[in-house]
Amino acid sequence: MVGDMRLRPHRSTADPGTGLVGPARVDRRTKALTKRLSSGDVAVIDHRDIDRVSAEALVACHPAVVLNAAESTSGRYPNLGPQILLDAGIPLVDHLGADVMAVKEGTTLRVDGNRVYAGSQLVAEGVLQDETTVTAALDEAREGLSDQLEAFAANTLAYMVSERDLLLDGIGVPKVSTPIEGRGVLIVVRGYHYKEDLAMLRSWIRESKPVLIGVDGGADAIIEAGWTPDLIVGDMDSVSDKALTCGAEIVVHAYRDGRAPGQARVERLGAPHVVFPATGTSEDVAMLLADDMGAEIIVAIGTHATLIEFLDKGRNGMASTFLTRLRVGGKLVDAKGVSRLYRPSISNWQLVLLVLAGLAALLVALAVTPAGQAATEITLARWDDLVSWVSRLFQGG
Repeated sequence: MVGDMRLRPHRSTADPGTGLVGPARVDRRTKALTKRLSSGDVAVIDHRDIDRVSAEALVACHPAVVLNAAESTSGRYPNLGPQILLDAGIPLVDHLGADVMAVKEGTTLRVDGNRVYAGSQLVAEGVLQDETTVTAALDEAREGLSDQLEAFAANTLAYMVSERDLLLDGIGVPKVSTPIEGRGVLIVVRGYHYKEDLAMLRSWIRESKPVLIGVDGGADAIIEAGWTPDLIVGDMDSVSDKALTCGAEIVVHAYRDGRAPGQARVERLGAPHVVFPATGTSEDVAMLLADDMGAEIIVAIGTHATLIEFLDKGRNGMASTFLTRLRVGGKLVDAKGVSRLYRPSISNWQLVLLVLAGLAALLVALAVTPAGQAATEITLARWDDLVSWVSRLFQGG
């Protein structure tokens, strides 16, 4: 398995137990950690209820083991992250407490079962997760899902009250120079299966030429796919400098009181931008902006679509995502739906076959006419002359 291949057995003279060794990479924010996490590292996080996107990002980095100071599944809802890590063969030890977060970056850690050592010193002791513990935690979480539904409904109502002007009348949406009126818009979020969905839509993007909006790291996904984003929307915490300076128009998502932590970074890069103060997530801001600017259709890649995905995000603000979809209405289409409904008018190989069939039909038509027969006889005669000349050339040599 992945984890077994990357963990090196180690025996300490002070503590004779065998363990799995690697340099520590420590960060309370999993998204920030994955930017510097490499194969064989020990990932140290403080992530209550590891969600699917975070788990997939960790798996892509191939860490030796994941150490979680918090509960990987608290029981609030059936989150998918722990199972994804186990399926990838990456060991998961959680409930380690605050002590593990005090480990300095780069410290060599040895994980022996549910214990974490720095040299011979025991740093923390937690719970080694396996199929049995993860399954039991998920079953318990499903039983308490009704409580989360009530909390989600309450947050939804609170958001509706606080953002009614924005939701109903579009008050507060900044004006952008990118022409959107009457055009299709593709919003890319680095979320669920964004790479696969982006690949499936290549033909639609090529033929429809939609406005390309990257939500934070979604802008890098657009660039990696070979295009250039028209707009970048977000708090600028997970987008690269390359994307921010690619020439796209930038909309900085700010808190409702106007604070925009990402604005300083954009200004430092000298990139022109506007600020959009709004509660909720950056993907909501992108959808509201596209809708207010008159988009004909909004196709979403990597965004949250199901109730479990809303809860999996792990924040109260996800209630805004639900209401934003009600606000945008029939314009919004999930990328998977487009890929299933849309088929290119004609593919390249179909075009080649069509040309070959046309040439074949033309040759057959010429062959049955007097002029065609004469041309065929002349061509065959010339071919005989060529064969005879080549034969004489080799015989003479």
